[in-house]
Amino acid sequence: MMVIRLLVAVCAIGATLATRRAQEPQRPGNGVTAPTVVKRVNPEYTQEALAERIEGVVGLSIVVRPDGSVGDVEVTKSLDSVHGLDQQAVKAMKQWEFKPGTKDGKPVAVRVDVQMTFTLK
Repeated sequence: MMVIRLLVAVCAIGATLATRRAQEPQRPGNGVTAPTVVKRVNPEYTQEALAERIEGVVGLSIVVRPDGSVGDVEVTKSLDSVHGLDQQAVKAMKQWEFKPGTKDGKPVAVRVDVQMTFTLK
């Protein structure tokens, strides 16, 4: 009886790990299509960053969920963490909408890299 219970427990753990792996964001390629932008929101300057005349790019790593919304957003290349431009880039990114990436014809979570550019006119 003990052997059967242990085997059932091991099978349950294996199924849980396989499900978690399937839900983890994937990178485009190997049968995974990249998501495409449906709605883009530009970041806004903070008054402090405007006064300092800061320009440049914030690099972001994002997860596009299977419903096309933006999940996790991580700053991978900081432009300005002091005057708020990094935070403004994250705030704008969370408002973007996508046609989700797919694998085997089904929407999946996909991790992609995005750049937000701050330019003074």
